[in-house]
Parts: sequence; C-alpha cells; structure tokens
Amino acid sequence: MKFFLKLNGISILYAFMIFVPLELMVNVYRISRLTNWNIGNVNILIGFTNVVAFVAGTILLLFLTKKWMKVRKVKFWTVILWVPYFVLFVYIFASLFPMTHGGDAPNPVTGLLAIGALIVYPIYILIINFTGFISDDKTINTV
Repeated sequence: MKFFLKLNGISILYAFMIFVPLELMVNVYRISRLTNWNIGNVNILIGFTNVVAFVAGTILLLFLTKKWMKVRKVKFWTVILWVPYFVLFVYIFASLFPMTHGGDAPNPVTGLLAIGALIVYPIYILIINFTGFISDDKTINTV
C-alpha cells in the first residue's frame, strides 16, 4: 500500500510540475491586469519562474524516483498516471478562478504551445524514469 501511495504521490508531482507553467503561460494577461505590470515584465518573470521550477522539479523528481521507486519497473506507470491529476488540477483551477474579464483570454498560439508541451511531457517523464532505472542498475551490478 505504501508503494501505491508513493507512485501516486510522484504522479501528482509530475502533474503539478506541468500544471503550474501552463497556467502561468495561459494567465499572462490576467496577471498583468491584476498586478498592473507591463506584459513584457510578466513574461520575463514567468519565463524565469518556469526555468527555476523545471530545474528544481527535475532534481526533486530524480531524487524521489531513485529513492522511492528503486529498480521497480512499475515506476513507468507515472507516464500515464499524471494525466488524471493534471485534468483534476485544471478543473479545480478553472472552477475556482473562472475568466470573467474578456481581455484575460490567452492568445491562440498559447494553446498550440500547451498542446506541444503536453505531447512532449511523457517523453520527459520517461527520460527521468530511465535515468533513475539505469543509475539503479549500475549500483546493483557493482555491489
């Protein structure tokens, strides 16, 4: 049961790690309107935040995958399990913070970028899992 909770916990972290940058990217105009900042400044801040979150999240997920999942191949289920949590996060966020101002709607290009990110994201998860899997195999074979 503990392993099941750990697997779902890592899947939640994967979903949260893609949810935050996408929501920041979609809500640029809302953030600019609410803070009275220039859109260029908001874009720079969001870009910086996304890079820091990506690097820190990757390090955290590599560490947790290596520590919690060990050499088990079940960890590859995270490639699929993050999707329902991501949908849940988007639903909750959209329910709590609906777009009430017409100027807050994102550009159409933002949707294309989001679709591209969601297509590439499972490959990113596989790379993290393979990295942990390969490094675990080396430590077991050398011991």
